[in-house]
Amino acid sequence: MTNSIADIRSRILDARRAATEAGNPNPRVVLVPTMGALHDGHLALVDHALTLGDIVVVSIFVNPLQFGPQEDLASYPRTLEADVARLAERGVSLVFAPTAAEMYPDGQTGIRLSAGEIGTHLEGRTRPGHFDGMLTVVAKLFHIVGPDAAVFGEKDGQQLFLVKRMARDLNFPVEVHGVPTVRADDGLALSSRNVYLDDAGRRSALALSAALDAAARSGERGIDALVSAAQSVISGEAGIELDYLAVVDPATFLPVAEGHTGTALVLIAARVGSTRLIDNRTVTVG
Repeated sequence: MTNSIADIRSRILDARRAATEAGNPNPRVVLVPTMGALHDGHLALVDHALTLGDIVVVSIFVNPLQFGPQEDLASYPRTLEADVARLAERGVSLVFAPTAAEMYPDGQTGIRLSAGEIGTHLEGRTRPGHFDGMLTVVAKLFHIVGPDAAVFGEKDGQQLFLVKRMARDLNFPVEVHGVPTVRADDGLALSSRNVYLDDAGRRSALALSAALDAAARSGERGIDALVSAAQSVISGEAGIELDYLAVVDPATFLPVAEGHTGTALVLIAARVGSTRLIDNRTVTVG
């Protein structure tokens, strides 16, 4: 593990050179960006990365640019030693865990990427500036690591969409891959924030995945029926405060048109006590 930009670049160069000397003329580097507190969902990203290339780099960085003034930056779970051990068990030797001072030596950078109009909707409406900060740090990681591919989770659907668009619009030579959401046996999407849930909160949180299941079952009856079915599940759970329930076109991330048929993405965000959770599911409409 290293927290130095210069050192991770040197280690990647050494790994590329070693692979070339071992007979691989074009070793591929794959990046898995994380904020740490690794769970099985993150490890699924790592496992996928190992199938895509020869040199896997996992970054662990709680990016302050992604957190608003009322969000949980200070209390966000940090388990660096355990994270590095779990990655070593997976065969990952290149872990980049920079400090904020290493990434932003002059304080919060004055130049940031803009997520554009899509970055102001859904998560962007609730968390202003979040996606600008996310894209800024991902762009920095792409420049630092120089990956051929990068892996993100589909649970953060809007993030994945925006990273793919950034890579395309700004001509990053990086393949961006999404990995399906990993769920606990009870259906709850794995998240580092799940550790904040007490037993009652955990039971309430199951309404998110249950609402998405209800939406999927009702998709053949159209958008209105789909939304109504999902809302009915959420309204029946007293422990949840719904932030948004949206149905978007996966190709544009804009709300589906009235009468839409075919594939759609249903997204949900809610607070369970003080913990904010998100989830999504692809459904077929009509």
